[in-house]
Parts: sequence; structure tokens; C-alpha cells
Amino acid sequence: MAVINISQEDFEGIKYYAKLYKREYDTIVHEALKLYFEAQKKAQAQTEINLDYDEFWDGVELD
Repeated sequence: MAVINISQEDFEGIKYYAKLYKREYDTIVHEALKLYFEAQKKAQAQTEINLDYDEFWDGVELD
């Protein structure tokens, strides 16, 4: 197990949503991190496939 320091504001948010959805704090944090990591992975994949005009056409010869 690891210890993570979070701000009071973030902790209050976790408490609020844990109470609202009747879930444990760790479940709220786990689900939020899962969504964050998925979004980061998607953004990274998008960045890797975005080519500018010159990169896209580099080496292409049209007859």
C-alpha cells in the first residue's frame, strides 16, 4: 500500500461523491484514476497519429 497526499479540496470532493453514490473512498478514487488514465492513453494515441501536412506527404511521389 502507498500513501498519497491530496489537497483538502480534493478530499472533500471524494467525500461528497462517495456519499452521493454510496461508495467507498477508494472506489471513487480508483474509478476517477481509471477514467483519467484512459483519457491520457487516448490523447497520447491521438498525438502519435496526428501528422502535419509535410509529415503526411513526405516521401510521396505523385505521377
